[in-house]
Amino acid sequence: MPITTKATIPQSWPSGARYTRGGSMPGTKTFTQLKVQRTFKDTVTAKPGQGSGSADLLFAVYEPAICYTPPAPWKLSGALGGKLFMLAPRWDAASYLANSTGGGTPAKKGAATFSYVPTLTYSAKAGAEERGVAQHIKTAFTVPQDTKPYMSAKEVPGQSAKDPLHRLVNKTRKDDNRKAAVKQCKRYWGANYTQGGTLECDEYPFATTYEGAAEADHDSEAKKFNFSVKPIPAAENLAGGNILRSFYAKNRIIDGMDDGFLVKIRS
Repeated sequence: MPITTKATIPQSWPSGARYTRGGSMPGTKTFTQLKVQRTFKDTVTAKPGQGSGSADLLFAVYEPAICYTPPAPWKLSGALGGKLFMLAPRWDAASYLANSTGGGTPAKKGAATFSYVPTLTYSAKAGAEERGVAQHIKTAFTVPQDTKPYMSAKEVPGQSAKDPLHRLVNKTRKDDNRKAAVKQCKRYWGANYTQGGTLECDEYPFATTYEGAAEADHDSEAKKFNFSVKPIPAAENLAGGNILRSFYAKNRIIDGMDDGFLVKIRS
C-alpha cells in the first residue's frame, strides 16, 4: 500500500516570503520501504531580509500530511490520510541573538525556532544558586499583598499564557525599570538597604521586560505599582540574571509583543 508523505507552507507573515526546501522527504513509498529508510527530514530555509521589524521576523504555518492508496483491487472507506499537527516555525535575524552576522556571510545570518510560549524555571530549593530570586517571585505569585510596593489589586504577569512577559532590549527603558525598582527598595528598606553591597534590589517582573517597574511611565493603560521589589543576596541576584540571559539566548526570545514567556518556580 503506497504511503505519500508531503509538507506544505500554506501561509506566511509577511505573505510574500519565499523558502528554499531540502532534506530527504520520501515521497511515495510502501511501509516496507519506509521501514528501511527509518528516518527522513524536510528542511525549510528562509533568506534574511524578508521579515518585519528590526528583528527581521518571519512566521509561517508548516503543514505535514500523509495519505495512502490501497492497491487494486482493494478499496477502503473513510479518510485515507490526514494533516499532522506541528508547532509553527519562526525565523529571525535579530542583532542581539546568536548568528546575527552569519559568520561573515550576511545571506546566512539569523536562525529558526518554533512559535510557542516557553517557560523560564527557577529553583527555590535549598542550595539553589538563584534561590533568593525564586523565593521572591514565588511570593509575588502566591501572596502579592505581602510584597512591596503595596498595591491592593496586584497581580503580576508571567503566570499564564494569557498574560506572559515580553522581552525588552531598549537600554534606556531597561534603565528606567531598574531606577524605579531601586527607588522602591530605598523607600521601604532605607538608603542603606544594600548593607554595604551584600544585598541588591531584585525586581519582578524583570527589568529586561516591558512589564518592568517603570511600565506605567511608558504605558498609560498599565497599572501603577504592579510589580514587586525585595533586597536579596547579590550572588543569588547575579545567578538569577545569568539564568535569565541564558534563557533568552537558548529560546531566541525576541524583543516586543510578538514573543512572550512564562515563569515557573520549582519548590
